[in-house]
Amino acid sequence: MPNLLLLPGDGIGPEVCAEVRRVAERLTNDIAIDERLFGGISLDTHGAPLTDETLAAAKAADAVLMGAVGGPKWDGVPRALRAETGLLKLRSGMQVFANLRPAICFPALADASSLKRELVEGLDIMIVRELTGGVYFGQPRGIETLPDGQRRGFDTQVYTTSEIERIARVAFELARKRRNLVHSAEKSNVMESGLLWREVVTDLHKREYADVELRHILADAAAMHIVRDPRQFDVLVTDNLFGDILSDEAAQLTGSLGMLPSAAIGAPGMPGLYEPIHGSAPDIAGQGIANPLAAILSYEMALRWSFGRHETADRLSAAVTRALDKGARTRDIGGSLTTRQMGDAVLAEL
Repeated sequence: MPNLLLLPGDGIGPEVCAEVRRVAERLTNDIAIDERLFGGISLDTHGAPLTDETLAAAKAADAVLMGAVGGPKWDGVPRALRAETGLLKLRSGMQVFANLRPAICFPALADASSLKRELVEGLDIMIVRELTGGVYFGQPRGIETLPDGQRRGFDTQVYTTSEIERIARVAFELARKRRNLVHSAEKSNVMESGLLWREVVTDLHKREYADVELRHILADAAAMHIVRDPRQFDVLVTDNLFGDILSDEAAQLTGSLGMLPSAAIGAPGMPGLYEPIHGSAPDIAGQGIANPLAAILSYEMALRWSFGRHETADRLSAAVTRALDKGARTRDIGGSLTTRQMGDAVLAEL
C-alpha cells in the first residue's frame, strides 16, 4: 500500500495538516498515513528537531508532507538544534534538490491580491528553486572574532556544474509542458557563482533545449518585474537564496501565503517532500483560523508528482476552485471561516 508520512511540525502546522488528513482519507483511502514529530516539538520531546528514525521513515515513504516548523519558543537554542536546521537536514537527507513553487491566482481571489486585478488575473508562474546547495549549505560559514575585537559573520555561496545542470533541466522539462519559456535568475554581474550559473544554463540550453525560449535576468530585476508585470513569467529557475525570496514575493501576488503549496523532488525513486510555503505563524497558532488550502494543495501536488494519480489531483484542485467560487474564505483571504470549516468546504465539493 502506498505510504504518506505527515510531519505536522509547529505553530499552525498541526491545524492545516489535520485538514490534509481529512481530505486524504476521503479522497484516497488506499494510501496509508503515518505521522511523526518534527521541528520544535520534536526537539522538546526527543532532543532533536529531526530524529534518525523520522528521517529513515521519510526516506522509506512514497511522499512526505510537512506543515511548518519553528517559532519564537526555540529562538534561543543552538543553531544545530534549531527547527530550521532539522528542515535543511530533511531536505538534504531526502536528496530533494528541486523545489517547485507555483504561484497561481485563483479567479475568485484576484481582488485579494496586493496588485490590481488586471495584473494578476490568470497568473500562473512556476518557480523552480535549487534546494540543497548554495549559501544555505556552503562551507566555510560561521561567526568569528577579529583581532581588533569586531565580530564577523560569513557564509559561502557555492555551486557546481552538475548542481546547476540538474535544476535547469527540471525547469526546461517543465517549460516544455507549459508555455515553453524559462527565465533564469542570478547575479552574474557581481557574483562568480552567478556567472557560472549563467554559463552552465546557457550551455545546457544550447545542447539539449534549444526548442525552449531562454531569457536570462538578474535576480533583483526579476523581483521588480514580478510586481510590475508578473504574467510575463512562465518558469523561473534560480538558486536557493534567490528562490527563497522571489517565491515568497510571487506568492503574495496570489492573495495570501496561505494559498500556495510547494513540492521538492529529487532523484527518480526517491520520495518527494511537500509543504505549504507559509511559516508556522505563531501569532495565530491554536486559534483555528489558519488557511489550510496551501497544505491541501500540497497534497494535490503529492498526488501528481509522487503517487502518479493525475485524475485524482485534478479532482482535488477542482474542488478547491469550486469552494472558492462559492465564497469559502478564511480570514487571510477576506472571509471568516475557521480552518476546519474551510476543510469542510473542500470536502463538500469532493
